[in-house]
Amino acid sequence: MNTTTPKLVIVNSRGLDDERATVAFTIANAGIASGQEVTMFLVSSGVDLVRKGAVDFVRMNPLDPPLKELMEDFMSRGGQIWACPPCAKVRGYDPDSLIDGVEITGSPSLHAKILEGANTLCF
Repeated sequence: MNTTTPKLVIVNSRGLDDERATVAFTIANAGIASGQEVTMFLVSSGVDLVRKGAVDFVRMNPLDPPLKELMEDFMSRGGQIWACPPCAKVRGYDPDSLIDGVEITGSPSLHAKILEGANTLCF
């Protein structure tokens, strides 16, 4: 009998100008609700989502909750958010630039999750 918690990693490259960023967090929250351990790995312009203040007033689709609410819900229920180091660096972001709880970590962490059996989705 497999007693390990199923894992899901969502790789998101969508930023503040793309509704798919909201979709990624909606799916991430549904993953947590279904009992999965979910990690969001942000790359490229996806890293902009976790800059302090960036999503405070973002609502890309009027039928979806505000992005800030989706992200806070995700993190409050145990979701992890990782930011790609070179993607953060090229934007001038350091750990103090990012919302609390976000970890700047590279692809070895992502691959460790995959080797643990994580399913992956990409946006």
